[in-house]
Amino acid sequence: MKKIIAFFCLAVACHGVAHSQLYMTRTGFIGFYSKTSFEDIDAENHQVYAVIDAGKKNIAFAVLLKGFVFTKELMQEHFNENYVESDKYPKASFSGSYTGDAPPNKDGLNHVMVKGNLTLHNVTRAIEEPATLEFKEGKLSGRADFTIRPEDFQISIPSIVRDKIASVIAVHVLIDCSTTK
Repeated sequence: MKKIIAFFCLAVACHGVAHSQLYMTRTGFIGFYSKTSFEDIDAENHQVYAVIDAGKKNIAFAVLLKGFVFTKELMQEHFNENYVESDKYPKASFSGSYTGDAPPNKDGLNHVMVKGNLTLHNVTRAIEEPATLEFKEGKLSGRADFTIRPEDFQISIPSIVRDKIASVIAVHVLIDCSTTK
């Protein structure tokens, strides 16, 4: 399954590429956080696949939902079985592009706008969020912070726990990529 996701990311980012500079990682990070007066929920995944075509400014991510680790095991079980239904919908993905001046041949931090389609729980939504890309010594680091609403992805929260899960979930993305050969 991991090879299929990696191929997916590479195929999306490389479609029609002739002279582009590709950056890739299999160890990216996505964390999401829900804070309420009743409970804090933190989940992190360090197995995020990402491919960035710096020449065409294309970007693709894929993450297996079962790879999210929670501070409480029961939360992880509920997340996979009751909310995202990870057996039925095993991954989340993003495919899109970025705008802004971010030359890959020049070291430095660049502020960009990422725009594309986020698919979660078999629902695809268009998103547009600010991010940073930093090129340094032939490597690329990316960072984005944004929010999502579970109901936008048809993720139902039972009324019995609705007060324990925030209506808006904070998402944090960090990637460190190397050039592909």
